[in-house]
Amino acid sequence: MSITSIVRPIFVPRMRALEKHLTQGEELQREVLRRLLAMAKDTEYGRNHAFAAVKGYDDFIKHNPVNTYEELKGSIDRMRHGETDVLWPGRVKWYAKSSGTTNDKSKFIPVSKEGLKNIHYRGGFDAVAMYLQNNPKSRIFDGRSLILGGSHAPNYNLKDSLVGDLSAILIENINPLANMVRVPKKQTALLSDFEIKRDRIAREAMNKNVTNISGVPSWMLSVLTRMMEITGKTHLEEVWPNIEMFFHGGVAFTPYRKQYEQLVTSPNMHYMETYNASEGFFGLQNDPTDKSMLLMLDYDVFYEFIPMDGGDIVPLWGVETGKNYAMVISTSCGLWRYEIGDTVQFTSTNPYKFFISGRTKHFINAFGEELIVDNAEKGLAYACEQTGAEVSEYTAAPVFMDENAKCRHQWLIEFSKSPSDLTLFSDLLDKRLQEINSDYEAKRYKDITLQHLEIVEARPNLFNDWLKLKGKLGGQHKVPRLSNSREHIEQLLSLNAQ
Repeated sequence: MSITSIVRPIFVPRMRALEKHLTQGEELQREVLRRLLAMAKDTEYGRNHAFAAVKGYDDFIKHNPVNTYEELKGSIDRMRHGETDVLWPGRVKWYAKSSGTTNDKSKFIPVSKEGLKNIHYRGGFDAVAMYLQNNPKSRIFDGRSLILGGSHAPNYNLKDSLVGDLSAILIENINPLANMVRVPKKQTALLSDFEIKRDRIAREAMNKNVTNISGVPSWMLSVLTRMMEITGKTHLEEVWPNIEMFFHGGVAFTPYRKQYEQLVTSPNMHYMETYNASEGFFGLQNDPTDKSMLLMLDYDVFYEFIPMDGGDIVPLWGVETGKNYAMVISTSCGLWRYEIGDTVQFTSTNPYKFFISGRTKHFINAFGEELIVDNAEKGLAYACEQTGAEVSEYTAAPVFMDENAKCRHQWLIEFSKSPSDLTLFSDLLDKRLQEINSDYEAKRYKDITLQHLEIVEARPNLFNDWLKLKGKLGGQHKVPRLSNSREHIEQLLSLNAQ
């Protein structure tokens, strides 16, 4: 009898409980809000915002403003210095380091013990539960899990308090039993130098029976490529004959899908997208035939949504399909009505299913074109499909109007397989963007406002070299896909010319 068949029954009750997501979304969310307010009513933030008097959602929004990191930063810093009962009851020891704001290089997101248990680890458990339900013949527990993680460091030298990548915090706090079935060993997983770490991970994992892998697609691909170099093999199943699953998240999978399909040719390989951010675990791809994700409604996360085209903030039961929303969360980590910076679109409200459409700050709207990351991903996928090209990394930014009022978008693309005709590739990308974005199409009309986009081909490893220079190689760090300013692309272009 396989170990998986013995373990499988543990996940069955949870799958039954998740059925409430199909019909009782509003009730689940109202209960989450009630629970969070009851737990935090005696904190400093709870007292200042009348949590004890809140009778429901309408009361909640009356007394509580929407926050960005800037509004909560002072309270979080006090928590990092050891103060208790500020945004969440007790002392919060862990802080997930995330990409920065306009004024700061990094954000430090509190991760309470309740948040670890009722948000992050619950998400991981549910991912496995859904996978097992969809794959009755799985033997995922009969081998090891390769889990990529970042690193952490002391937090203000306080005892037992650490700051680092969320993945490192999860590895540090994971059930010791889980460490018996995962690779690499903990000290390797938490190394800060990614180049050393990826080599060690490859060497530690290549002789193990790995059945599943978890991590950010770009960094995982780097580790797997290194393992192929060491072993001299061509396909991943030659190293791991029983590989069957990749739980991925952090960046869109579309640019990497073809490379993974070439690396893993086994018909037994499966993929599941997860939406696990520093701020919380929000979504899971519960249906492998549907690219959208199920919004997880019974964790310690209460959701609200700001329409990107204007209008009032709405709770979950006020969303509409096909609209672009900025996501706002309240959680058991002490984030209250916190705008996380991601935008989503719902594909269904029964159940609530969605996809990540971009970032509130990662878009190009220099000329009224409102180009979002989802547009970029779809445009690139189309151009790759038509030309056989493969994109490894990319970023894009506006080239602002010259004296002749000419302007355009400039794309810097690192190809893992270059198109034979770059001009054709750029034409196809430009054409597809016009088809899927009416604002872009309007601005491109007869080249009057916006000229044809420009593509600059990046040298191999340019983006990795840039991240390394910034001290952001590995972990959960990401290349900014779209930007309204030229700050990032100018740095990259300068490095590309060296």
